[in-house]
Amino acid sequence: MTASAPVHGTWEPHPAARWEDAFLTGNGHHGALVFGDPNAERVVVTHHTLVRPNGRDPRPPQLADELPALQDRLLAGDTTAAESFTDGRPLQWVRPFHPAFQVRLRQPSGDRDDYRRDVDFTTGVVRAACAGWTSSVFVSRADDVIVQQVTGPGLTLDIDLDHRLPGAPAGPGVGHGAVLTPEGAQLSLRARYPDSDLACTGVTLVAVTGGTTTLVPPGVHIEGARSVLLLTRVHRHTGELDVVEEGRALRDLPPEYDELLDRHVALHRTAYERVTLDLAADPAERALPGSELLHRPRSAALLERLFAAGRYHLLSASGLFPPRLTGLWTGDWNTAWSGAFTTNANLNLQTASAAAAALPEVTEAHANLVRRQLPDWRDNARAVFGARGVVAPTHTDGESGHTYHFAREYPHHLWTAGADWLLKPLVDHDETHGTRDPRTAAALAEVALFYEDFLTREDEHGQLVVVPSYSPENRPANASWGTLNAAMDLSAARHALRTAASYHPGPDADRWHALADRLPPHRINADGALAEWAWPGLEDSYDHRHLSHLYGVWPLDEITPYDSPELATAAHRALELRGAENDSAHGHLHHALIAARLRDGDRVAHALGQVLDGDFFHASLMSAHYPKRDVYNADAAHTLPAVLIEMLVQSTPDRLVLLPALPAACPSGALRGVRTRFGAEIDLTWTRDGAAAVIRPGRTHRVELRTSTGTESLHLVAGEDHVLTLRAW
Repeated sequence: MTASAPVHGTWEPHPAARWEDAFLTGNGHHGALVFGDPNAERVVVTHHTLVRPNGRDPRPPQLADELPALQDRLLAGDTTAAESFTDGRPLQWVRPFHPAFQVRLRQPSGDRDDYRRDVDFTTGVVRAACAGWTSSVFVSRADDVIVQQVTGPGLTLDIDLDHRLPGAPAGPGVGHGAVLTPEGAQLSLRARYPDSDLACTGVTLVAVTGGTTTLVPPGVHIEGARSVLLLTRVHRHTGELDVVEEGRALRDLPPEYDELLDRHVALHRTAYERVTLDLAADPAERALPGSELLHRPRSAALLERLFAAGRYHLLSASGLFPPRLTGLWTGDWNTAWSGAFTTNANLNLQTASAAAAALPEVTEAHANLVRRQLPDWRDNARAVFGARGVVAPTHTDGESGHTYHFAREYPHHLWTAGADWLLKPLVDHDETHGTRDPRTAAALAEVALFYEDFLTREDEHGQLVVVPSYSPENRPANASWGTLNAAMDLSAARHALRTAASYHPGPDADRWHALADRLPPHRINADGALAEWAWPGLEDSYDHRHLSHLYGVWPLDEITPYDSPELATAAHRALELRGAENDSAHGHLHHALIAARLRDGDRVAHALGQVLDGDFFHASLMSAHYPKRDVYNADAAHTLPAVLIEMLVQSTPDRLVLLPALPAACPSGALRGVRTRFGAEIDLTWTRDGAAAVIRPGRTHRVELRTSTGTESLHLVAGEDHVLTLRAW
């Protein structure tokens, strides 16, 4: 490795004029976007619960009585039958995620030539400094509060809370409060949603050291201070929030910035530093600002920093919930796609590294979302399919898990694979930690119960048919969107039934295994590719951003080069034929994850290159959905660490694969602290001459080792390091 080390942060020599370039900090509940200039710094406050009412009907469509007739028509060859399987409502978006307000700090104009801003990934502190003035912001994991400290000689500041951000709705009921306190002042802002009893209220405690504080409603004016500490929380609520009580809760926190920071860092740093990636980058490039590195898309230093930033942002966005389409952040009330949790690819891709990258905090946040919505998933199963068990929605705002976002072109209410994909990370977590969470076991049983009731139709060979079936968000070239035997649905049903059986041995397991065995195999089409629909006569549509049909390759282990080489070859052919459609970042990185499972390093490198060359990353190192930084979106930022891990280390409960898809552009490096699904921690180093791995098992187990040079069996003993030396490949 090089003499220097990868950089665990990023910096810029200039202020950020756009909120998209704001440096980010968060604790999975509150988030903060820090930007502006030294004379007018802004901190946009967000919270996972902030979704505004939009007058939509959140009930799932009551269609169960009509399901048998739809199944009859589809089985009889009516390729458009599902287009009328609705309750007639127009497409309804889930409640949109929005920012709360901005904390504005204004100073007199002055010389700002020495300005620098940075974010430290190890602490979560966003810092700006200029001419003896310093501002530091973090969001505490220990105390759930946004902390900002401004220091400097003779500070003169005007501070206020302002809800007027881009896209803010007209006519909100806005109320400001400002009172002097022994510490300095307390500010509050309430924004009541139009035509609703719901509101969000933020309270900021301003503690001033030195100088004078005067009220200048709706804010305060500070003269001659040595330091100013701001503590901010926001709540979404009905009725009125007791701001006096909330101010008292803020005053009960430790009064010193350093103590607040220490309490936070003890939790944040521990999580962040568990896994690191070193690609032996040029030390000079490691020292560059992030915006300059982004102009060097083939730089190892850029991949190192994006890996570090991705883990930092993923951790910071995960707590109450996992990350939304925008993570935990937005500076605009009009978030694309409502800033939802989209579960037919985006959320699943963003959290893909959680188990391997040693971030159980992310998995727990993901589990929080799943568990609180299970009652709604039961409603979906009953309303749409007349079945027991659960069906997950493709879009959720975090409040409702009901399926109500669907249309003719997007019949999401027909999609039955979501619960399996959403529970897969919880199963991975159990495998990694050698546990069986009873809550996960119970949810898996409910998925199996759904399939028992739903999988009742057979084809002419006596095999079960998934009908209706939907492959997000694609359609056959010669049929409509709602159809039969989508490959993803087949894989998900098999996996769900067999996984539930493994958690519930006995008569239930026997019944679920028997049901899984009656599902048809995947189909290989005339192009030699794994078909997106296993029903005879349905033709593939290759140019699409989603790769739903390759769900059996990734994230499942149903199709592998080792256990099912013929299907793996067909899956690889399907990957070769797949287009990029509209160049969505999630499509490129989904492609890379599947390519890594199929041991195609060149294809991994190409897919990564599409993102790195496409100008997908803002100076904040948060990403966009489309090239040229179009539409703020966390998919690329949060998924990229998973791609880099998968090309280096893959595991199942009984297998370890080392360096399966190493691109030529990464000839040497080290990945440390990665976790496996058989309960071991691995440090991997490699050069052009070979590789070495130190395996630290947490439990005794025998696994199969796969490398480019062959296969061997490893007997791992809990607590005993196992050192591997691999020859050059």
